[in-house]
Amino acid sequence: MLPDFTKMLIDAGLPKMVAAVILFTVGLVLLIKCGDWFVDGASGIAKKLHVPELLIGATVVSIGTTLPEVMVSATSAVSGHSQMAYGNAVGSIICNTALIAALTIAIKPSKVARSSFITPVAFFFGAAAIYAVFAYVDHGFRRPVGIVLLVIFAAYMIVLIWQAVRAIRFEKELKADQTAEAPKAAETEAAEGGEKKEKELSAILCVVLLIIGAAGIAVGADLLVNNGTIIATGMGVPEAVVALTFVALGTSLPELVTAITSLAKGHGALSLGNIVGANLFNLVLVSGMAITLRPFAVPADMKIGGTISSLVVDVPVALGVMIILTVPTLIRGKLTRFQGILLLGIYAAFCVYQFVAPMVL
Repeated sequence: MLPDFTKMLIDAGLPKMVAAVILFTVGLVLLIKCGDWFVDGASGIAKKLHVPELLIGATVVSIGTTLPEVMVSATSAVSGHSQMAYGNAVGSIICNTALIAALTIAIKPSKVARSSFITPVAFFFGAAAIYAVFAYVDHGFRRPVGIVLLVIFAAYMIVLIWQAVRAIRFEKELKADQTAEAPKAAETEAAEGGEKKEKELSAILCVVLLIIGAAGIAVGADLLVNNGTIIATGMGVPEAVVALTFVALGTSLPELVTAITSLAKGHGALSLGNIVGANLFNLVLVSGMAITLRPFAVPADMKIGGTISSLVVDVPVALGVMIILTVPTLIRGKLTRFQGILLLGIYAAFCVYQFVAPMVL
């Protein structure tokens, strides 16, 4: 848990709103700057290892941006609030796909390497099928389900590491063949040897940027959400609106910052891999850990025609937006602006439903 910086500033004599504005600004600066470092580090690692950016986005970057949700869900499970993980997983998938990925696609559609995209997509829908079956049949999740989800996470990481190793090995073999054919092979080898230390330092710098960037994004998101909530509440904004904006979007801020920064720097594949990977991790890692620590039922506070409203709206929307994002992309090998606009429309309708449903149901 991060220290309560707002309380520390208030104890130092600053008014609550002034402290909140200062820390909100600090959080915003951290998100922007550390987002730069995070993307630079991730794309640098991809180049050094000669691994597709989409693959790095679906593994290293996704783990980094999902860490806040992992910590929140684990803490909630231990303290007896495991059901928060349900809303966290389903809600984050909808937000990541229909808002963050949709914005990226609507602004700048791009081509996608299907060979790198198919693995995370296949794992996501496999895990989603298991998740949905128990949600609809049992209306809850038992500990064995959590263990199965964690096993899927481990299997996914093993498969992607194997793919990365294979890609690196292929690149080395290709370079070896080119060196053997070169007329000045000895000179080339000497030059490469002289540059080895510089390359190693560059690789280390990429890892440092990645770690510092991830930590800074987590801290910045926490400061932005907590103090943004204080500011909004102090200005008289209704609590429901605060929850739906600052709090709901807060857990997806790392993905949003990474997506925007990646787009600005021309690394669209990194952003897409991050979104799909983060959605998968929300199911298998975030939910899997929470269920394993303390099993829970699907929240049944609201019902539509006698059926739990979340099973009528939330889960179908989460699966539907992922189908819209991934299936046409796998068929055509590219993202289209229409996909982004359609997803944004679905997200807008979903947000309206969240406002209206509590008053109607």
